[in-house]
Amino acid sequence: MEHVQEHEECLVQTQMYWVERPVYNEEFLQGQLHKKEKTPQPLSQKIAHSCRCSSKKAKSHLYSFLPILKWLPRYPVKAYLLGDIVSGISTGVMQLPQGLAYALLAAVPPVFGLYSSFYPVFLYTFFGTSRHISIGTFAVISLMIGGVAVREAPDEMFNIMESNSTNSTDLLENYKARDAMRVKVAVAVTLLSGIIQLSLGLLRFGFVAIYLTEPLVRGFTTAAAVHVFTSQLKYLLGIKTKRYSGALSVLYSLIAVLSNITKTNIATLVVGLTCIVLLLSGKEINDRFKKKLPVPIPMEIIVVIIATGVSSGMNLSKTYEVDIVGDIPKGLLAPKVPDINLIPAVFVDALAIAIVGFSMAVSMSKIFALKHGYTIDGNQELIALGICNSAGSFFQTFSITCSMSRSLVQESTGGKTQIAGTLSSIMVLLVIVAIGYLFEPLPQTVLAAIVMVNLKGMFKQFGDITHFWRTSKIELAIWIVAFVASVFLGLDYGLLTAVAFAMITVIYRTQSPQYRILGQIPNTDIYCDVEEYEEVKEYPGIKIFQANASLYFANSELYASALKKKTGVDPCAVLAAKKKAQKRHAKELKQTNEHRKKAVLKLTNDMETSVKHEVINDELPLNGKSADANAQGTSPDELEHFMEPMTNVHCIILDLTPVNFVDSVGAKMLKSVIKEYEEVGVFVCIAGCSGPVMDDLTRLHFFEKSTTRDLLFHSVHDAVLSCQLKVGSVPQTASDLFVSNSESHMEN
Repeated sequence: MEHVQEHEECLVQTQMYWVERPVYNEEFLQGQLHKKEKTPQPLSQKIAHSCRCSSKKAKSHLYSFLPILKWLPRYPVKAYLLGDIVSGISTGVMQLPQGLAYALLAAVPPVFGLYSSFYPVFLYTFFGTSRHISIGTFAVISLMIGGVAVREAPDEMFNIMESNSTNSTDLLENYKARDAMRVKVAVAVTLLSGIIQLSLGLLRFGFVAIYLTEPLVRGFTTAAAVHVFTSQLKYLLGIKTKRYSGALSVLYSLIAVLSNITKTNIATLVVGLTCIVLLLSGKEINDRFKKKLPVPIPMEIIVVIIATGVSSGMNLSKTYEVDIVGDIPKGLLAPKVPDINLIPAVFVDALAIAIVGFSMAVSMSKIFALKHGYTIDGNQELIALGICNSAGSFFQTFSITCSMSRSLVQESTGGKTQIAGTLSSIMVLLVIVAIGYLFEPLPQTVLAAIVMVNLKGMFKQFGDITHFWRTSKIELAIWIVAFVASVFLGLDYGLLTAVAFAMITVIYRTQSPQYRILGQIPNTDIYCDVEEYEEVKEYPGIKIFQANASLYFANSELYASALKKKTGVDPCAVLAAKKKAQKRHAKELKQTNEHRKKAVLKLTNDMETSVKHEVINDELPLNGKSADANAQGTSPDELEHFMEPMTNVHCIILDLTPVNFVDSVGAKMLKSVIKEYEEVGVFVCIAGCSGPVMDDLTRLHFFEKSTTRDLLFHSVHDAVLSCQLKVGSVPQTASDLFVSNSESHMEN
């Protein structure tokens, strides 16, 4: 019993609290709170402050620009060195075959893939902030580079026709000239993409990656996997066909391969399929016995070594006409300035490559940083990638970014810092300087097999369709548009189309928000959707309206329309019905007065005063009702029909809690709504405005004349309490309001 009494006392105290609690509207808060005085700093002082240099500030900027100065002196050798060495070797043995293979995607000789696996990887150690990603060649970026190179240096430019014969000396010279030109194009694109990334990083534009949402990136990379797979079919089958780029290049490539399918080199196909089986088996073993294996089995380098030995021993290039890697120059090339005359022709492509490359790198960096408990700097990552690409272009490299497969290997084999990447680049350097020539007999079909097998993870992303179908139809639409556009329009225009569509979905979401009427959870100050929860109750005569979007030019009219529909009160319809009813009443009164005048004139001429007295005092009927009844009676049926939805509503609360900003069109709409409802006797107030929204309304001169800060309340519950206090002074029904207005009109 004591517990029951305590519970009842608690309920009584709670109810008394809500009754006695003061109402916090904006005027009350303005009187209680005082803003801090902030003296605006002149622009000259801001510039002088930013340019002022101190030893502490210089040191901070230096550490930010060269992160290695911060982490290398604190490097725990005993704890980290062994893991970095194992990880660096494991990543390096993957870097070698992938560098050779992805060079084919970039439409340049394989040795340039090795250059791209050394210089940028080594530079990233000094400028990068991620400890676990593996920088180097990547299929998507390599394919985009190759598309530009093929477009700017097509086979027709060098009189190279589709043929399965390479015996002509002139034809070999033409191939060399074509490859040299494509290298120039790839290097120019790399230089420009690096400059773009470096500029964006220095200007603190690291946020541009947020416009490449996860569904967009996954749809785009899946489409890139389709492009890559299609482009490698001719190497797998040993068919010589033209390489296509641009719109519908996938279809053209498939048609070219299928039309020459009868010219398939059986030896090439057998070698390629054997390598695919071995690589898939190795990946399956690594995945299944991940916890038991100290390091993953380096199946790629094993396959490359075996295939090179078999090709050299059996002389596959001459005996079976199997295409091989060919000449791999020994040593490094001298630095060379890229051809800047090509830059205007490749600007759009370089921009797309720069953004995609940064997006790939920063997304993987964030995953590993979150997993291992450290932070990365997006702007510094842009600077690091920009330096790697722009500086590497002088040494004949093509654009690089983070490789997902190598990054997972580097992290899973115990890599702790960027030292692992440095060791992998040193392994590539040893191959370039000392033993690169040993890989000259390597069949190109082996490289194609490596590329195709590494697409396995990307093709698994087709499973995103069912995932997004269950979770978000809009994200599914973004994925499909990114995939379809990138497959059929090419990766560059496909990416632009996908980004534009993603922006349209944002506009669509703000234009079509969810509108709801809120009600109170009993004995709380919590308000929820009345259509969603059974326990939620509305206050009689009070409607609480909420929209989960900001108010701006694109959705202001929709907001006003939804307000009228959800509350059931349309001021325009009410006013129209009111005016129509007033005209009808005036017409009926006029007809009544005319009938009275005629009756009086007629009866005045009557000689019998008793009859005259009787007629004058009698009530004249009109449409089955008396004249006085029409003059003083209730509203007609048509008025009642229009006024019915508004019968019990006297207050409307606009909950602006989800609103982030309001523009001039939105502010005008709010003013218009308040004025329209005021004309029909409905009080409108605003609740839950955030600080930025208040600043917007103040700047837009919202609080002027009739619209004062009395209409603003700190919370929805404060607004509800205020509306309950106004119930006594507000007419209970719209009919009462009309009657009182019509009576005052008649008196005037």
